Amino acid sequence: MIQISPDNMAERFMRYVQIDTQSDPTSAAHPSTEKQKDLSKLLHRELLGMGITDASTDEFGYVYAAIPGNSEKKNIPAICFCAHVDTAPDCSGTNVKPIHHRYYDGADIVLPDDLTQVLSVTTSPYLKEHLNHGIITASGLTLLGADDKSGVAAIMEAAFFFMQNPAVKHGGIKILFTPDEEVGQGTAKVDMQKLGAQFGYTMDGGEAGSLEDETFSADAAIITIHGVIVHPGYAKDKLVNALKIAGAVLEALPKNEWSPETTSGKEGFVHPVAVNGIAEKATLQFIVRDFAVAGLQQHHSRLKKIAEEVVSGFAGATMEYYITEQYRNMKEVLDQHPEVVAYAEEAIGRAGLTVKKESIRGGTDGSRFSYIGMPCANIFTGMQNIHSKLEWVGTKDMAKAAETIVHLSMIWEERG
Repeated sequence: MIQISPDNMAERFMRYVQIDTQSDPTSAAHPSTEKQKDLSKLLHRELLGMGITDASTDEFGYVYAAIPGNSEKKNIPAICFCAHVDTAPDCSGTNVKPIHHRYYDGADIVLPDDLTQVLSVTTSPYLKEHLNHGIITASGLTLLGADDKSGVAAIMEAAFFFMQNPAVKHGGIKILFTPDEEVGQGTAKVDMQKLGAQFGYTMDGGEAGSLEDETFSADAAIITIHGVIVHPGYAKDKLVNALKIAGAVLEALPKNEWSPETTSGKEGFVHPVAVNGIAEKATLQFIVRDFAVAGLQQHHSRLKKIAEEVVSGFAGATMEYYITEQYRNMKEVLDQHPEVVAYAEEAIGRAGLTVKKESIRGGTDGSRFSYIGMPCANIFTGMQNIHSKLEWVGTKDMAKAAETIVHLSMIWEERG
């Protein structure tokens, strides 16, 4: 029987979240913040301390490690388990003070450093699944960092298990910790040849048992608007203000559909994220999301048409529409390798959980990995209320995530 201690998971996780690894979307550096390397270096040292000799960290903050297979069987695919070290820019990750509520009793939890931050079953009903078990929160001033240090901790605890239990059979296991996932750069500098894995799993999901094999496909769109600039003192019937046109484009967007705040499930959306410019020239930045590439194309066509109709109402104004591909739905690749998901379902079941197949209204590093040579699904770690001061994670969920990694590695060996 594979059993990993929730208390051991808690100790490991709380050590990691106290290291500030917040990434920066405005930075062009790799990694976007040097402080991410602080955790990368610690993980490297801990991997070596476990007895894993093939472990390294590079100039970009990636951590690579390998546990050699111990099976007599030949040609077992090398499997990668991946998590990201950075935390989101949405909420402070400085001076995180984790609190281990060892036996959660169902009562409201008032976070001590900001008494207005209250974690409640009413607003977080998944807490009911953790009665009389441990949960970990931050103190009220920061996010916790369970996204994705719960995944980091689960992988590290599973690696420790393998090193302590050499009789458990498995093929080659690859470990990868990435920087900058939260700012869309998690795979920007990864060395896939060095990693050397055929299939992979990101440990970056929510409720225990959840397994995600589908993400949005994603593009960015930029609309550049050119006005007509003249001296404002002599502007009558001449000036065409690009900023006002940009505002008119935003006003023309649908109010009750087609946006993140009005969609759910498999519905795509178009979301304005930034406006920049001066009277002469303005840019509107959008993210465009859909589960199907054909849906993306339809969104682009609709958005471009709206913008063109608005701009055409301003004499002398012109516009350009630019598209940048960001990532694609990993399901298109995973459907060609059904064993990746099937083995994960079996592993989750062996860990004593019910599988919850879900689609991600977002993306993971697995989306990019799937298209650069490593078909990759996403597995739960227990994280909840991510990117917020009310973020929390259950210790038993993290332990089950680590157990799932062990079972999954064993299944790949059994099927080899």
